[in-house]
Amino acid sequence: MKDKIVIITGGSNGIGKAAALELANKGAKVLITGRGASALEEVSNLHENITPLVADSSDPESAELIINTVLSKWGRLDVLVNNAGAGAPVNLKDATEKSIIDVFAVTVVGSSLLTKACLPYLHESKGAIINVSSTMGNMPAAGLSHYGASKAALNYMTKSWALELAPDIRVNAVAPGPTDSGALTGMMGLSDEMAEHVKQQEIGMIPLGRRGIPEDISLWITLLADSSTSWVTGQVIGVDGGLGLK
Repeated sequence: MKDKIVIITGGSNGIGKAAALELANKGAKVLITGRGASALEEVSNLHENITPLVADSSDPESAELIINTVLSKWGRLDVLVNNAGAGAPVNLKDATEKSIIDVFAVTVVGSSLLTKACLPYLHESKGAIINVSSTMGNMPAAGLSHYGASKAALNYMTKSWALELAPDIRVNAVAPGPTDSGALTGMMGLSDEMAEHVKQQEIGMIPLGRRGIPEDISLWITLLADSSTSWVTGQVIGVDGGLGLK
């Protein structure tokens, strides 16, 4: 990955942060995006190869901002990691137009528009796209209908794009299971007590007996970004301790 140019959305914490550090340690130049300037700055301070950019993936205009920043700094692009996500638990009876749109604006619309903006440069470099999905994209769960549906859509887009963009661009996804990334109390908005309850429930459901850590997922992101996997495309790889088997 030496001197490869990488974009990672949602790179200020959790899986995005771990992937940025792993790719940077392997020599890549990494642009991380997110909404919080201070959190992004903290990550960028951990490695000289990481550059922060405040950009909201739910904003359609962020796609041009992100790709223009990469081109002005490095002049090319090799890898796009669509990691930004959204979705708090909401039962259907409590769902609103806004709560539904907010989820799809990031996972489906935001990922699509950014990927589209990056296509000319990924075609030129014969690059790779890695989408960060979820076990919930294939596994129904009460209260997560719209979150899971957005990830199911991302899985479908991954496979469709792999066909559309071959042979120049590879497109794959990783589908993490429950991971200690701060999402329960952050994106999901749960209290510490409720988050701990959910964690214990999840551990009981996972065949390998533990929740994941961000590095479990970033390992596969890095592998799929590398040219050593140049004959792999259109795959959604479950990294979930066996949860998806149930």
